[in-house]
Amino acid sequence: MTELLNKESFLEKVFNYEKNKEWKYEGDVPCIIDFYADWCGPCKMVAPILEQLSEDYEGKLKVYKIDTEVEQELAAAFAIRSIPSMLFCPMDEAPQMAQGALPKPQLEKIIKDFLKVEK
Repeated sequence: MTELLNKESFLEKVFNYEKNKEWKYEGDVPCIIDFYADWCGPCKMVAPILEQLSEDYEGKLKVYKIDTEVEQELAAAFAIRSIPSMLFCPMDEAPQMAQGALPKPQLEKIIKDFLKVEK
């Protein structure tokens, strides 16, 4: 299941940017963070794919969603200019951002190659 994050849960589960200057991922498994808005058409296309991926990789990968309309401070902290934007957070490396509605095969490749998660 994808999980909706607000600022408080983001600081706790992903990265506490108020406490740490350097990136320090707080999670116990890699994650994908989907920055989206309810009115965004491409975001709606990606949502069921991310839901499916969260089920396919349950226990090995977390999929979080951040509503950029509600969580404007988080969107600003990551300089989100277009949506959907996805932040890929591996365990021991810096995260990478991708923009646009990525197709499922491309997301699966990123999960395998960058996040180093196998089904």
